[in-house]
Amino acid sequence: MAKIHNYFVYILECSDKSYYVGVTNDLETRLSQHNAGENVFAYTFSRRPVVLKYHQRFD
Repeated sequence: MAKIHNYFVYILECSDKSYYVGVTNDLETRLSQHNAGENVFAYTFSRRPVVLKYHQRFD
């Protein structure tokens, strides 16, 4: 039997009021990564903090 993976589509509101849309299999960790600024090349890096505005889980 195949393992079922849960994925999330999510929308973040950035500090400049722009929005970012992403997909992840670990929403809590991903949100922490965005706010920690782990990737200096990421869209959200200079727009922190970000706030989760919407998410939807998919199998």
